[in-house]
Amino acid sequence: MATNSVNTNIGAQVALQSLNRTNEALAVTQKRVSTGYRVADAKDDGAAFAVAQSVRADIAGLTSANEQMGSVRGILDTTLAGLNKVSDTMTEIRGVLVKLADGTLSTSQRTQYQAQYDSLRTQVQNFISDATYNGRTLLTTSTAAGGGNIATTRNEQATVYSLTAVEGASTLVVAAAPTDAAGAASALAATGDFQTKMTAVNTALNTFGSNSTYLESQMSYNKEKLDALESGLGSLIDADLAKESAMLQALQIRQQLGTQALGIANQSPQGLLSLFRG
Repeated sequence: MATNSVNTNIGAQVALQSLNRTNEALAVTQKRVSTGYRVADAKDDGAAFAVAQSVRADIAGLTSANEQMGSVRGILDTTLAGLNKVSDTMTEIRGVLVKLADGTLSTSQRTQYQAQYDSLRTQVQNFISDATYNGRTLLTTSTAAGGGNIATTRNEQATVYSLTAVEGASTLVVAAAPTDAAGAASALAATGDFQTKMTAVNTALNTFGSNSTYLESQMSYNKEKLDALESGLGSLIDADLAKESAMLQALQIRQQLGTQALGIANQSPQGLLSLFRG
């Protein structure tokens, strides 16, 4: 049986406890609404927050890997552009070599074709030396010239993907113009200088083309993985804002009612005390 007492206001104590619980719940809900997270820090849910931080680290790693591969892809695209021009020019060089292999040419004609050949050869050299991206190139092995092999990270574990540079000046550039028909014919032979250099150009195109295709596929995969990680992270720590907003309104009403209830409960001892004074 409840006891009326001027020393202990049970009603006020109950009302205060209820109001405190409402205020605590309201603080939690307000935090979720303001941050958008169900788990904003370790105090909300230590285990979930630890997992979330690990996932965030993976996301940061994948993002960095894609940024690095994007830069390397720029180098590859520049390299392939240069090689395509080299290949086109080699086609023209072959045509000139066929003419130089003609033993009926006059001295003047041969001189003209040799000059044309040398001009095309210079173009090949220029295409190779100009194939740089941000100071880097894959068409020379000289590190002083910005060349050399390239190792790039492809995932959040920093697994390395390597690209091997070629020494374009020696392996892709044909020799100087032949001085006679026999020299031109020799260059066009299966093991001749032109055929050897043309094979090297085609090999470089195939190799760097495959490298570029791989990097594009890896970057696409990383983006899909990023989407999956971010979706999983959201499911783990994001707040249901519709639910939390409704809860916020309900708790605000409960807080108002609790405050009123506490005020009423606090008036009861005062009313009782006035009776004794009267």
